[in-house]
Amino acid sequence: MADNGLSIALTKTQIDQVIRETSGGGGLSSLLVGLADPQALHTAALALMDDERLSRSLLRALLVLVSFPPDGADRALSDVAHDLHMSPSTTHRYISTFVEVGLLERDPASRRYKRPVAS
Repeated sequence: MADNGLSIALTKTQIDQVIRETSGGGGLSSLLVGLADPQALHTAALALMDDERLSRSLLRALLVLVSFPPDGADRALSDVAHDLHMSPSTTHRYISTFVEVGLLERDPASRRYKRPVAS
């Protein structure tokens, strides 16, 4: 394809609108339902991290939480950290907080974490 020198520049608002529309219109809410592909989850979160109105630490914590499947399948802390491109120590702090407030559970035998399954 030949380069005709044409370029299109989008404003931050326009980029945000494209992200919302391509993610089902929900922005952050679409992340909270979880994405099957960890790389897609990370990419979508990076787009939100640039928004100065939002808390980056809260977004990172929410990414940790939604990286656990809602069906109760367990995950290793190291896998979560790797998938989200986060340090294991930061990931551990977020996961420990979620365990403490009951949003995640830790299996003492396997040392893996999962979302509690509603009964």
